[in-house]
Amino acid sequence: MRLSDFGFDQWFEAHTAELSRDGCGFARVSAVDRGSYLIKDESREVPAELSGKLAHQIDRSVDLPCVGDWVTAHYCNNDTAAIIHQVFPRRTFLRRKTPGKHIDFQMIAANIDTAFIVQSCHFDFNPSRLDRYLIMATDGQVEPIVILTKTDLIPPEELDQKLALLRSVTQARVMALSNITGIGLAELQQTLSAGKTYCLLGSSGVGKTTLINRLLGREALKTQAVRSTGEGAHTTSRRQLIVLSQGAMLIDTPGMRELGLVGASDGVALGFEDVVVLAAQCRYANCSHQHEPGCAVRAAVEKGDLPKDRYASYLKLKKESEYYEMSYLDKRKKDKAFGRFIKSAKKHRKD
Repeated sequence: MRLSDFGFDQWFEAHTAELSRDGCGFARVSAVDRGSYLIKDESREVPAELSGKLAHQIDRSVDLPCVGDWVTAHYCNNDTAAIIHQVFPRRTFLRRKTPGKHIDFQMIAANIDTAFIVQSCHFDFNPSRLDRYLIMATDGQVEPIVILTKTDLIPPEELDQKLALLRSVTQARVMALSNITGIGLAELQQTLSAGKTYCLLGSSGVGKTTLINRLLGREALKTQAVRSTGEGAHTTSRRQLIVLSQGAMLIDTPGMRELGLVGASDGVALGFEDVVVLAAQCRYANCSHQHEPGCAVRAAVEKGDLPKDRYASYLKLKKESEYYEMSYLDKRKKDKAFGRFIKSAKKHRKD
């Protein structure tokens, strides 16, 4: 196989001159699990670790290699292990706010062509949560496709209602399938292209791993028994890249309980284009769409042209993204100031 088979196209080739290193080759990060890496090139897949220099240079977790990244690596131990020396710039990415109170970015995957956002038709169906995934994809310049799974658990008329609802709030392609009956799988397979990278996003138990097994044609990845409710149980514990027989690549990810947004204002705007179009008609350019007179957005809500829940979701996600962005920038300023203080203290100590 060639590197191009793993997605190493002209965009990455343009960076090879600056990232080439004697005795090193290029490889793609195929798995990340608690700071451990696997990298894959034309002929091998081996465990890898960061070089001491690279680990010292990285001062943000977002700059650490993530699954899907391209790296410059030196092979050792008879090509059974590798040292990562450099990380290529990312063409696209998927990221979220780190879980909990700590405000920082957490990388999900990099250099993704399409994100399959998976929701179950049953208990997991949540358009508001879907908005967050759509913004995550748009923010990282990744094409989103929405997949509704477990269609066998609801009547056809209910499925039609759910599909109509989703298509009314997003311009992304929406597909429905069942891992049990196989309905919809052929349509999904037709969207997969050799050399392209796809990522599965969604909550635990919506059927992401089972879907990969169906596409692989074998039980390659572990799944757990379905609960009595019809929902699956969490299985995936790490992010990994899997190459399908036709040459497409899939990245499986653990289910996400928290999906906070940091600095995704552009993604919010693109994810709510209907609201943005209305906002252009507001009396004031800096209208917050909450209290100002002449607000076209609130007028549309009052007329019933804009659903109240979509309006509320827009305000919530916009406010959250802006708040976390300000907090993140403030944190970065403090970190840099502390770093300068440490360097200054070390300098004076030497003097």
